[in-house]
Amino acid sequence: MILIVGATGNLGGHVARQLLQQGLAVRAMTREPMRASALEEAGAEIVRGDLRDKESLRTATRGVRAVVSASHSILGAGKSASARVDDDGQRALISSAKEAGVAHFVYLSALGASASHPVDFWQTKQRIERHLERSGLPHTIIRPSAFMTIHAYELIGKAVMNGTRVVLFGPGNNPRNFVAEADVAKLVVLALVDDRLRGQTIEIGGPENLTTRQVVGTFERVSGNTARVSHIPLAALRVLSRVAQPLHSGVSRLFRAAVVGETTDQTFDTAPLLARFPIQLTSLEDWARSRGVAD
Repeated sequence: MILIVGATGNLGGHVARQLLQQGLAVRAMTREPMRASALEEAGAEIVRGDLRDKESLRTATRGVRAVVSASHSILGAGKSASARVDDDGQRALISSAKEAGVAHFVYLSALGASASHPVDFWQTKQRIERHLERSGLPHTIIRPSAFMTIHAYELIGKAVMNGTRVVLFGPGNNPRNFVAEADVAKLVVLALVDDRLRGQTIEIGGPENLTTRQVVGTFERVSGNTARVSHIPLAALRVLSRVAQPLHSGVSRLFRAAVVGETTDQTFDTAPLLARFPIQLTSLEDWARSRGVAD
């Protein structure tokens, strides 16, 4: 039995479905079991759980041989603040997994995770990586780049598809990397079935480095629409981040991350990854067309 934490999220859902397709037993943990009806129909066992609820984690990890932690709260605030979920919650999950005798823990971190990263979410990811390494649990750490569903589609492409105004953070000229969640899921599944990946930290990204202006162009080609684009200047984003901090830490973090995304190296070289793993990486345009949004 493999426990997927965050099974109703984009990545967790792909992992669960790929494992089920291979005939492996899956337990899907979610705060809202009603959202997991499709996974239940596909054969997954559904369990209600919350990273902030230690007892629910003990229940969820009982009797499983592996755990995939694919949940996060980067935009959370208040009771769902990142510090409570991504730090305290992940530590509690690791503790429960160890108590349950879990044989393998796969942790989804983030490309660029570092104690010196200018955004606290990436600092937290690095702290949990170190905590997992010290825990003694057999583990694999996977660091994906920005997910296409959120960072390319929800924040940019969806507006192009709907014919509404696109708002870009900054000038949109800095190349960054976007990866399809299904491709990351392939690597997660490989880590679960190939013991040689234990103890490793593996970075994964998509086949292209695109500016957000180029992302707009991609969705224009796919939809046939001409986008109306506005920009929020970087100086304004810095101010908005400070203003939003006492009101909503998640929104403040989004603005800080947007500044970092436009002012630092966000590219990814796939050559080392593809030299090790036979993964067919999905381009953004192919990803968009596969979702049925082609013209």
